[in-house]
Amino acid sequence: MAYFVAFLLALVSYSLIDNVLLSRFYGICSFIGVGNKVKSAVSMGVAVVFVIVFSALICYPIYHYVLVPAGLAFMDTVVYILVIASLVQIVGLFIKKYSPALYKSLGIYLPLITTNCAVLGVVQENTDTQLTFALSMANALGTSLGYLLMIFVFACIRTRLDTYNTPRAFKGIPIALITAAIMAMAMMGLTGIGA
Repeated sequence: MAYFVAFLLALVSYSLIDNVLLSRFYGICSFIGVGNKVKSAVSMGVAVVFVIVFSALICYPIYHYVLVPAGLAFMDTVVYILVIASLVQIVGLFIKKYSPALYKSLGIYLPLITTNCAVLGVVQENTDTQLTFALSMANALGTSLGYLLMIFVFACIRTRLDTYNTPRAFKGIPIALITAAIMAMAMMGLTGIGA
């Protein structure tokens, strides 16, 4: 029971309190780039969830059972990037086959998941902080679900903002950045909960 509670607390902490987008500011490129349409944002979020969870699932045993015993722990980042790039290719092929319109709407941001620092950051953090396998998966699942939640909320807000009479100087990216800043300040209110 204690392990389940620890897993659940870590999941909530990584998804809300220590949100990857709004407190660590990882993955902002796709957040701003794709966060203007709800369908594209949700699809990007689901793709990121898949890549983060499976990269953590694959990289944990590779690091602990292959790299460390072989004395190659210093090669971890290179191996992580190869695993992440492979998973992104699988996601890209899947989306391209089953939803070509969505593949086109995601554009350059889909292959950029490979270099998304949120994905690499989770896997590297699992290694650097020496989390157990369960907490590594809580980190991966919580971070990716937090990414999905925030990009969805951000897209909903931006869709509504497009209908308002925003001053011309603030239209587009400027109002998106202001919105992201307000969302980040709102999430900072949760910071004391984890203590």
